[in-house]
Amino acid sequence: MSSWLINGKPAEQVHVNDRGLQYGDGLFETLRLANGRLEYASRHWRRLQQGCERLGIACPSVAKIEDEIRQLVANTRHAVVKLVLTRGPGGRGYRPEPETQTTRILGLHPLPEQPPSPVTVRPCVTRLSINPVLAGIKHLNRLEQVLARREWNDAGILEGLMYDTRGRLVSGTMSNLFLRIGERVLCPPVDDCGIAGVTRSVILDILHAWGTPPEASTVTTDETGLIDEMLICNSVLGLVPVARIGERQLSPGSWSRALTDAWNAHRKQEEHHLCVT
Repeated sequence: MSSWLINGKPAEQVHVNDRGLQYGDGLFETLRLANGRLEYASRHWRRLQQGCERLGIACPSVAKIEDEIRQLVANTRHAVVKLVLTRGPGGRGYRPEPETQTTRILGLHPLPEQPPSPVTVRPCVTRLSINPVLAGIKHLNRLEQVLARREWNDAGILEGLMYDTRGRLVSGTMSNLFLRIGERVLCPPVDDCGIAGVTRSVILDILHAWGTPPEASTVTTDETGLIDEMLICNSVLGLVPVARIGERQLSPGSWSRALTDAWNAHRKQEEHHLCVT
């Protein structure tokens, strides 16, 4: 069962003129609630604040958001918490009105079962548009991901790989990527498009702590066949190794295992999480 709060009150409807509905004028965060703790909450709030600043949306205080999450989750121990902020209701036309009231939407959803690991992914035909103004932030316009996710119905394929309009691998439809090609470790940059994921930021910190920071580089559609190991990550899935890209078999090895073990150890540290129940 899912439940919702809108501007701090139980509800399931927003104003018909809300700019999030009319124009995708807003941001969202998706957090994992595990054992009554929100994982990496401070990183999510930091990215939310950066996105609000980029879009010129008034960001509610972290204290208000956390209070409303506590109200929403009550005694729930495991769930997915989704936070959506929009610029709020407004008149017709793209130009935002000078004074709008930010709409806060909080949703509580069941935590999905962890998929059997390693997983299968496939390349997508739909491309990501290059737009540095919106790159990195979790804005509400996800039509490219929606179109990409329509490309397959096979339940055995967990994720689709997305390339930009120049043919460079950027991310999955719902995940960030880490790659190994020989001795090279790569993390596709998100300066032109894509999302700067919270889990991605944690994995980058782990690799830097190892003294092996990844290259901010990627591969093209023609070079995908060179990948030896791949991991996908997001806040709900965590970090998951890939066994197959389309018809090509991969062999997750010691690098994937070591990074996954390091991630799981980091994730268990309570100082990284916010207790809400």
